[in-house]
Amino acid sequence: MAKKNYKNIVLAPKYVPKKSEPYMCPEHLAYFYHLLTAQKEEILQQNASALNYISNANKTNANITGDDLDIAISEQENTMTLRTAERANNLLAKINSALDRIENGTYGYSVISGDEIGLARMLARPLATMTIEEQEEHEKKE
Repeated sequence: MAKKNYKNIVLAPKYVPKKSEPYMCPEHLAYFYHLLTAQKEEILQQNASALNYISNANKTNANITGDDLDIAISEQENTMTLRTAERANNLLAKINSALDRIENGTYGYSVISGDEIGLARMLARPLATMTIEEQEEHEKKE
């Protein structure tokens, strides 16, 4: 039997992976693929908006002869927007990594031991790369 392509699976609108289904079956992978892809698209749109905002703010600031407080406030807003975009880019990298793991068949399995991370954990944290125990051990070391 041919393996189902998770990218082409159409899930019911309220579908949520169930423990009764085989772990990381094509339906599970489709669910996480669509979830992560939607998050990725949202971040890309937010980043485009942030860049547009900063570009417009810089053009506006070049023409403003306001007082030092106005300029400082504008620069602070730009800095905050850039920090938010940087965090979003870090999240985007994690999402891309998760999508790569879906593609290569390792999504849902620990990058350390190869053990199942567990459906409940993946639903709670779709970007998880370690089991709870491994994550706790990792955090103790830091």
